[in-house]
Amino acid sequence: MQNDPELQQNAKYLGEITKDFAIVAETLKEASYQLRVREFDFPIFPISKEEISIGQLLIHRSELALQWNYYVSFLDEFLQRKLVTEEYIEDFKKSYKNPDEQCCLFVVDKVFTSFVYLPYPID
Repeated sequence: MQNDPELQQNAKYLGEITKDFAIVAETLKEASYQLRVREFDFPIFPISKEEISIGQLLIHRSELALQWNYYVSFLDEFLQRKLVTEEYIEDFKKSYKNPDEQCCLFVVDKVFTSFVYLPYPID
């Protein structure tokens, strides 16, 4: 559940994600906090250039001239959709980063689909 080596090798791809992330990080951090205080554990933010049916749309890319659409979800939905299976739930929970410090993105693209953790900018 660490950041995928393929993503790290493709600096342009990672740069594209982090460029958008810098713009939306505070919104995602607040959404993560709001989910957790409502007892929706393990917030996950699916991102995709195309529209997807995972989670609820939080930020459409056209709103802020972004490359990615940002959705909001949580572990239970990923379990229901079998994107994380019961046999890997403990592995997911162990690898999940502190949500006050890092954002869990689920990148969905034509050539790459994986969990990616990005640190929130420090104030």
